Amino acid sequence: MLIPEDLKYQKTDEWVKIVDGIATIGITDFAQDSLSDVVFVEFDVDVDDEVSAGDSMATVESVKAAAEVVFPVSGKVIEINQTLVDSPEVLNDSPYEDGWLVKVQVSDETELDNLMDAPAYDAYCQER
Repeated sequence: MLIPEDLKYQKTDEWVKIVDGIATIGITDFAQDSLSDVVFVEFDVDVDDEVSAGDSMATVESVKAAAEVVFPVSGKVIEINQTLVDSPEVLNDSPYEDGWLVKVQVSDETELDNLMDAPAYDAYCQER
C-alpha cells in the first residue's frame, strides 16, 4: 500500500497536498484498493464553489460499493479533474498522481493540523 510521506490524510481516506496555498485532493491507495475497480465518478461541486471541510466533494462508485468523498480542508474550488468522468479507472491506476479529484484555494491552512501524517495514517489503516 502506497502512503506518500509528503501528503496529509484524513480518516475517511482522502489525501491532500498543499503547494502555495492550493490543496490538491484525492482518495488514497487504501481507499481505491478497498473499493476495487472504480466504474463511475460524479462530482458534487463546481469550479468557484466555496466549500468547507467535511462537505461532499464527489461520489465514487466501484463494482463493490459507492463511497462519498469529502473535503479535508475549506476553500474555493479552482479545478476539477474532469478526466475521471470519462476514465474513472484512473483512480485505481494512479490515485496520487493522475487520479486527483479537486484543487482548492485553501482558506484556512490551520485545518491541516486536524489531518494525519503518513505514519499515523499507515497505523490507522493497519488497525482496520
